[in-house]
Amino acid sequence: MFLFFLPIPTFIQNGMKKLLTGLVLIGGCFMEASAQVPEDVLKYSWLAPNGTARTQAVGGAIGALGGDISNTFVNPAGLAFYKTRDFVITPGFSTIKNTSNFRGDSKVDNKSFFNLGTSGAVFGFSTPNSNWTGGAFAIAVTRTADFNNRISYSGKNNFSSYGEQYASEIANSGISLNNVLGSSLSIPTQLAYYSYLVDTVSIPSLPASQNPQVVSMALWKNLRDGAPYLVNQQNTIQTSGGITELALGFAGTNMDKFYLGGSLGIPIVNYTRNSTFTETDATGDANSNFASSSLTETYTTKGIGLNLKLGAIYRAAENLRIGAAIHTPTIYGMTDTYYATMTTNTENYVHTNNSTITADLSTLGYQTPTYKYDLTTPWRFMVSGAYVLNSVQDVKQQKGFITADVEYVSYKSNRFKTAEQNGDNSYYDGVNTGIKQYYKNAFNFRVGGEIKFTTVMARLGFSYYTDPYKESELKGNKMYLSGGLGYRNKGFFIDATYVYNLSNDINFPYRLSDKANTFALVKGKGSNIAITTGFKF
Repeated sequence: MFLFFLPIPTFIQNGMKKLLTGLVLIGGCFMEASAQVPEDVLKYSWLAPNGTARTQAVGGAIGALGGDISNTFVNPAGLAFYKTRDFVITPGFSTIKNTSNFRGDSKVDNKSFFNLGTSGAVFGFSTPNSNWTGGAFAIAVTRTADFNNRISYSGKNNFSSYGEQYASEIANSGISLNNVLGSSLSIPTQLAYYSYLVDTVSIPSLPASQNPQVVSMALWKNLRDGAPYLVNQQNTIQTSGGITELALGFAGTNMDKFYLGGSLGIPIVNYTRNSTFTETDATGDANSNFASSSLTETYTTKGIGLNLKLGAIYRAAENLRIGAAIHTPTIYGMTDTYYATMTTNTENYVHTNNSTITADLSTLGYQTPTYKYDLTTPWRFMVSGAYVLNSVQDVKQQKGFITADVEYVSYKSNRFKTAEQNGDNSYYDGVNTGIKQYYKNAFNFRVGGEIKFTTVMARLGFSYYTDPYKESELKGNKMYLSGGLGYRNKGFFIDATYVYNLSNDINFPYRLSDKANTFALVKGKGSNIAITTGFKF
């Protein structure tokens, strides 16, 4: 937790050094690529458990179970347990409550939305005259990631100004002030220059050879006179959309002992991010040459990808199943659009009659820019086990199961690159370096169980997604507790599940290359209700 009137603690400054090294590399070239920074990849790879209501009820741990359409997206070998043809649909409803702490101040946000769990059809078949005695083919759709979210935070800062990032970009670019507009500098930096959030000034404490300096006007009176520096900062971020994945799966079984399967996935990305960052003078000085500044940004990302999932399940004993699966990276082709507006009030610094200047892309002479790039997500490796109670061929006589998955995700292997043939990858090389220094590979754990009472089932589950951040100060994790009921009779089934989740994450309002970065700690609580209905045909 940060204090109101103290700089960021030394242990955070030291702990952030490696992160800053990577982030500095991506500070420029914003005109070449607008939205891609290391934390962007996390929304495409730090995925929550999903599936049918049955799958969600047991914590998503179905890697060795089989007999669920969700196997298409987890371990496709499980499709070979099907002997019939099923159609299923899984609507859901979610709520989110985020508590954000920024420099000692706490704020709460809520959001609710509908979602879609795994739905589709599975076609089981038998081949009695072969050692491969049966198999199944599946057509399925699921929501692998949901971007619907809202966080906001505010606090007092006497350590840094968001304008410093733009002053630093200009100073380090080698571009003269007369050529800032229309240059390769980032759009926000050009807006900051146009609206006089940043400008060149002479600092009395520096020798003449080091003047003039490009500074944030919020710091100007402090740098010039040593006057107290304090600003109020507020950030609001609202996101929407998700990743909807279509998949075709196929699996076969050898004498109901060994099961092999694979699926081809086509994820479709639709993401929108609206944010407004506001900084206002909190010193009460009407002659500080800075009153306020706000930046409103809108990012949209659309894309389509391709991935492959391969899996196997071995029935080691009548009641013991062992599974393994590999998910290849998803290779995405992405298109981003970006729009921004900045309004700055510098009191009497520029004009005595009107001290407020507003600028947007049209002010700079730009059309809404579009950026195309490719993204490769991490590898996933999974091992699973399941113990079936009273395991017999007739599933109606089985009494339940206990199941668990362990998953390894190579978050460090996320990669961006230009979509242009023979294009310049220097910007993305910097982003990728930041990813390597920002993230570590991590494990995810899922466990669940079911007790069966003839036509009614009761289920419980738990899953824990470990910290993907390399720096110990940047803690992130997700935990899910779930429970549900199911009913199956005469070819009809219905399952209902409630999932409660807890998460810890961070959010950076801006990034600086010459001092420690301040960030908000975000604690999330959420609920999801899923209902799967289906029938055999």
